[in-house]
Amino acid sequence: MSQVKYHIFVFIVCTSSLIFAQKRGGEDSDILALRLQNRVDQAKLDADRGDYYPALGNLSSALDIATKIEDVKSEGIVRTKIAKLRYLVGETERAIVELTTAIKLQREHNDYANLAITYNIKGVIHSANNDYKAALEYYNSAKTLFEQEDLEEYISEVTLNEAKAYIALKNYDKAKAQLDKTIIITKKYDQNRRLSSALIESAKVSSALDNNELALTLAQQGLRIAKSYKIIENINEAYLTLSDVYQKNGNYKNSLEYIEQHITLSDSILDVKRANLAPGVSSLYINKYKDDANAQLQQQIDEVHAEENFTRITTILSIALITILSLLTLSLYKNNNIRLKTNNMLHKKNDELIVAKEKAELASKTKANFLSTVTHELRTPLYAVTGLTNMLLDEKPKEHQIPHLKSLKFSGDYLLTFINDILQINKIEANKVELDPETFNLKDKIENVISALSNSAKNNGTKLHLDYEESLPETYNGDQLKISQILINLLGNAIKFTKDGDIWIRAYKIGLKDDVYSIRFEIEDNGIGITKEKQDQMFDSFSQGSVQINRKYGGTGLGLSIVKGLIKILKGKIYLKSELGKGTTFFFEIPLEKAEIAIKPQEEITKINKMEELDLSDVKILIVEDNKINQMITKKILNKMGLSCDVVDNGEAAVEQVKTTTYNIVLMDIHMPGISGLEATKIIRTFDKDLTIFALTAVTLEDKMHEFGEAGFNDIISKPFKQEDFEGKLYDVLSGKEVVSTFF
Repeated sequence: MSQVKYHIFVFIVCTSSLIFAQKRGGEDSDILALRLQNRVDQAKLDADRGDYYPALGNLSSALDIATKIEDVKSEGIVRTKIAKLRYLVGETERAIVELTTAIKLQREHNDYANLAITYNIKGVIHSANNDYKAALEYYNSAKTLFEQEDLEEYISEVTLNEAKAYIALKNYDKAKAQLDKTIIITKKYDQNRRLSSALIESAKVSSALDNNELALTLAQQGLRIAKSYKIIENINEAYLTLSDVYQKNGNYKNSLEYIEQHITLSDSILDVKRANLAPGVSSLYINKYKDDANAQLQQQIDEVHAEENFTRITTILSIALITILSLLTLSLYKNNNIRLKTNNMLHKKNDELIVAKEKAELASKTKANFLSTVTHELRTPLYAVTGLTNMLLDEKPKEHQIPHLKSLKFSGDYLLTFINDILQINKIEANKVELDPETFNLKDKIENVISALSNSAKNNGTKLHLDYEESLPETYNGDQLKISQILINLLGNAIKFTKDGDIWIRAYKIGLKDDVYSIRFEIEDNGIGITKEKQDQMFDSFSQGSVQINRKYGGTGLGLSIVKGLIKILKGKIYLKSELGKGTTFFFEIPLEKAEIAIKPQEEITKINKMEELDLSDVKILIVEDNKINQMITKKILNKMGLSCDVVDNGEAAVEQVKTTTYNIVLMDIHMPGISGLEATKIIRTFDKDLTIFALTAVTLEDKMHEFGEAGFNDIISKPFKQEDFEGKLYDVLSGKEVVSTFF
């Protein structure tokens, strides 16, 4: 806690004690209470200057007064302050005696706020004695009491001390969690001294976890804040931390510079402390501390020099070894020239294979990074598109607008599926994507695809024609989403490359065995066509007809690669026929099992709003989302269900809101300014284990499931979502049904 805030807090406590004394003892007690307060104030001024013994003298006088007027609360506060000073001058045993008495008084009189302060100091003393288990117990008790008394601004000192204990125990994950909390609170209450220290400790954690780049950034941030506010102790600690990180990086020059700055500043600090202390035992304590510290620092310098020398020697030996090997190689070359010529071709082929393998691995990594970035960026605007479309459809649009909105909704839904399959392109190539068969009407599916793309065709002056064989059944069991994606890709390509022309979509039977039809699909256009040289490459990822075509028509070059992968999953095959300037025909054949069940037309399916069954009058939901459009869409969707909700736009605000307001559900975005949704959820779980928190996110889920589970989310709702799925998950929670987590 800041010294000013602590001073104000002490003043309030002492004033309340004073009022009590006035009622009991009249003017004499009043005067004594004022003297008590004056002694405490003077002790604070002395301690701030480093005059610890005069401060102890004033606090002893204050203690005598508190005892005389029987002001037990002030007595406990003063004893805690005396203990802290005793500890600072090296009188640890006497400090513990004072703390023990203070704890007894504060417990007896339910002075929980000051008891928390005392526990924190007791924890610091245990940490100094390397008794970290006891220290953590005291820190936890202090934190619990501060939370109970709603004194959040004081918690940052405790969490910082906890983090230091965990660092000493090399439990870096727990240390990081406590430091994250510390940083949030210190920023909120402008506690710059503590913020600087938390950043420096975070640098130590990052270095221990081998993230040296982040460690340097954090340490430098902490150093900048410490210098801005002239926090000498933190500047000194930052120098030492930077020296350690640079040494770990092998940058011995910078490491040496920072360790020398640390030594110089350490000497200055100790000299000041010596000047402010009385001669005798305490001065001996300082001298011993200084000698020990200098010995430790000198050892570090010796280690740095030793490592520099070792590096220099290693370099010299390496050069010598390379020279010897070079001479030996030259000798062998002259003696074995004929044999080397004989094997030259074999070596060349091996080198080519290695280079080809490296190129393939690099291309695969580049493709994966590209897909992850692009699809994540697409999900956020797509959520706006699908959300707004659903809202417009629900708001009684004009009759002539309904077909356009349905077409937009259909396109949005299948674009989402398309994006999801792009994310899984590597899985497709590895045959890890599973089929999701269901009963569907194939002819309706093709007509829906044509309807969705009809506006694009009309804009190009192109006509679409469907030829569905009359004898071909319409209802099948199969993966209709993958078939739709294939048709959308192929028909979309045909439209893109056909101007003022015609496109034919055909479906007909080429075989039948045990109710399994072999069906051939054709998408024929009379557009620009493809050269024979490019036809063999058209199904490769990132492939385009030419650079000019890519610039003119756009596209990522992934569509046909995905189509080929999906058709392979469906146990089919694809090929093409094309001639430059005359058009292109894509053929694909897949097996489909005929289904006897008739499909009910979509228009006849009645929507059932399950929410109407529930009493939603007291239900409250928190939306945590930084995108303003997405905030509006999610809020409107919830309001239409009859649900009340609040909105915040960052993780810190979410933590605060959950502390002060009771919510049934939190919908948490992941990528936000400040702390992420993952970090915010971790913090919430430290004080609320039962709140239902859904990750409402556009991030790729495949490789992050364990992160969501560890953070404490109940489940994931992937943006953009299907509204019926969204309603279903909310209904399950609000109706008391147990949420089945995605993570297990």
